[in-house]
Amino acid sequence: MSDPRWAFVGKSVARREDRHLLLGEGQFVGDMVLPRMAHVAFLRSPLPHARVKSVDLAAARALPGVVAAYSGLDLHNEIGPLAGMQVVMPKGWRERFDHKIEIPGQPLIAIDKARYCGESVALVVARDRYLCEDAIELIDVDLEALPPVVDPYAALKPGAAIVHEALKSNEAGFIRTTKGQGGAAMDKAPRRLKRSFTMHRYAAMPMECRAILADYDARTDSLTIWSSTQVVHWVRREVAMLLKMPEERVRCIAPDVGGGFGGKGHVYPEDLMVAFLAKRLRRPVKWVEDRQEHIANSAHARDNVHELEIGFDDSGRIHAIKDSFVLDSGAYSPIGTTCAVNSIAHSMGPYDIPHLEAEGRVVITNKTPNAPYRGAGRPEIVFAVERAIDLVAHACGLEPTEVRLRNMVTPERMPFDAGLPYRDGVPIKYDSGDYPKALRRAIEELCPAKAGGLDAFRKRQADARKQGRYLGIGFGCYVEGTGVGPFEGASVRVDPTGMVVVATGSCAQGQAHETIFAQIAAQKWCVPLEQVVVTVSDTAAVPMGYGTIASRSAVTGSAALLQASDKVQDKVLAVASNMLEAASADLEFRDGGVGVKGVPNMHVTLKQIAQAAKPGWDHKRPEGVEAGLEANAYYEPPTVTWSYATNAAIVAVDANTGAITIEKYVSVHDAGVLINPAVAENQVRGGLVQGIGGTLFEEIRYDEHGQLLTGSFMDYLLPTASDTPPITVIHQESPSPLNPLGVKGLGEGGAIAPPVVIANAVSDALRAFGAEFNATPVRWEDCLRAIQG
Repeated sequence: MSDPRWAFVGKSVARREDRHLLLGEGQFVGDMVLPRMAHVAFLRSPLPHARVKSVDLAAARALPGVVAAYSGLDLHNEIGPLAGMQVVMPKGWRERFDHKIEIPGQPLIAIDKARYCGESVALVVARDRYLCEDAIELIDVDLEALPPVVDPYAALKPGAAIVHEALKSNEAGFIRTTKGQGGAAMDKAPRRLKRSFTMHRYAAMPMECRAILADYDARTDSLTIWSSTQVVHWVRREVAMLLKMPEERVRCIAPDVGGGFGGKGHVYPEDLMVAFLAKRLRRPVKWVEDRQEHIANSAHARDNVHELEIGFDDSGRIHAIKDSFVLDSGAYSPIGTTCAVNSIAHSMGPYDIPHLEAEGRVVITNKTPNAPYRGAGRPEIVFAVERAIDLVAHACGLEPTEVRLRNMVTPERMPFDAGLPYRDGVPIKYDSGDYPKALRRAIEELCPAKAGGLDAFRKRQADARKQGRYLGIGFGCYVEGTGVGPFEGASVRVDPTGMVVVATGSCAQGQAHETIFAQIAAQKWCVPLEQVVVTVSDTAAVPMGYGTIASRSAVTGSAALLQASDKVQDKVLAVASNMLEAASADLEFRDGGVGVKGVPNMHVTLKQIAQAAKPGWDHKRPEGVEAGLEANAYYEPPTVTWSYATNAAIVAVDANTGAITIEKYVSVHDAGVLINPAVAENQVRGGLVQGIGGTLFEEIRYDEHGQLLTGSFMDYLLPTASDTPPITVIHQESPSPLNPLGVKGLGEGGAIAPPVVIANAVSDALRAFGAEFNATPVRWEDCLRAIQG
């Protein structure tokens, strides 16, 4: 950008979204009230696996103020199940992977069986939520308990109770692939090491739980839905198909949303049920999930076990990896095999691994359904591989950082062919970056060379151990495929006032979409930020969109916005050329309009051009140019961009209590060109805190009977400000060659590495006791047990 006044990309401009939120002027679904609005509440199964023998709704229906009450059997002829696999892998992926995928559909209300504690078996619609809850208590439901399936390995054994009889087994998905000689190369490796690595079940805990309000207009046969979702176009599509309505007549809006993190990144039964009820009852219907419902019923995440073997030599060079894992998907799998596929695609991290064999099983159990949460399959495989690398280093008598450096892909080999396809079906090529530099910068930040580097830390560690204090250092490196397709949509329009009006299919839940898209548009059009109007999270603004998941909005949304802008700018230049009587090639965008290059006083504003481009009398369009200045565009990325990071931390373990204190945490992160560095910084920090919380505090636990033991924040612990360590974030900016701005995604990155960094650091601190922390959560009592044992 030659004129610095319009160079907004790369600047930390203030977030547009903050003002109304800080002034208490935000509007969430829970704030919304419509005339004649009714509320809905769901009766949820107290048993994890049960036959629904009968549901008696008579008493509930008789309660004054109750509008309607239904069981699954009442409605099964009118509403079918939610598609079992809401994301289907493309042809290129299917041709490269051995796979068998049979994902069951999910009924909107249980009909014959309840398959997890929390699945709805009936609902009540009433004039207010309090009355709904009273009426729910009056429903008499007869459930016949069936044997619960809780352990995924037991679920695969012959004779196990079958959760979905139509599947004939509890294995809903199997995927397998190889690189090089695959597992056969393990026999040729000079040394081999095998361990079991477990990542426990935890989940997104946004400030705002899920919420939906639907309003049906019988006169126009149209439906408006307000939902705290990450995927408004997705919700619209599923509702339109269920209700057999044209998509044009269904509008979905996500107003202010208090966090998503993947937990709101797919369509739930309640999304469809509330829309169905609004149309059937001809009145607005609202549902707001309470926290107990959220923990029991909104999608859980992680919960898998990797049996990983690694072949290496005495120098620490890795020859082969063989991984077999099981993912406990709960009773349904709304996003199919996405997390399992992600794990395999990220198995090699930033390393040059010549041989790989990986297979995964998606197993059905009587638990809450499992779906992507920030990181989505990456934290799990990074935990397994990066723990294994530390174990390789110890077996070879080397520093873990040295083993990493000896195996890393070097920058001169970029773009690097990893030898596997990504989940978009395209062969993985790491597009840009310097992985060794990121690791060295993390080492320098934790252990400065001028203070003696890692050697000085090892001396400090040994001295502390003599005094009964245990210090450890841990590292974790990863790569992350970001900006995945299949597409994203955007619209751009110059309105009669000269404002640049843009919209994208990306939905915001706090990531500053309005701000960053305004920065991109203002730079593209050479206008002040105040001259850009941004609409997000509204299906009326963009005909087709995909949504905000998988670290994709900055990549796909910005590219779609630029493509749409190019279309409109071509028309703007044609109209301006006619107005200024100058060739289009001699024009440039500047100062909120278009001018002749090198002639300051020959200039027309966007407002003047928009007026000239209008249809009707006295327009100033050249012949052959259609009226209006607007266009839609759909960016279809050729494949993903590859972000990466090295995370590192120093921890102290208390000898008397086992308490873990993180002295300092460092993340060296590369997401290409940063549109807004301040936003990027806080995105990474937020992810890091979530990753730390998932490692040390958060845990969803079931007993052997399938009963949820952590159903409230009394039991499910979240990290607080006092639990957050000093964090340093360092950004490397290696532009991606795959999109116009050189950006990569970063939304999920922060949450990926903390589990393995902390596990590696604690294992390092307690190495003298022979302790290996190969499972999460990393508990204080386990530390104390290692010290005392």
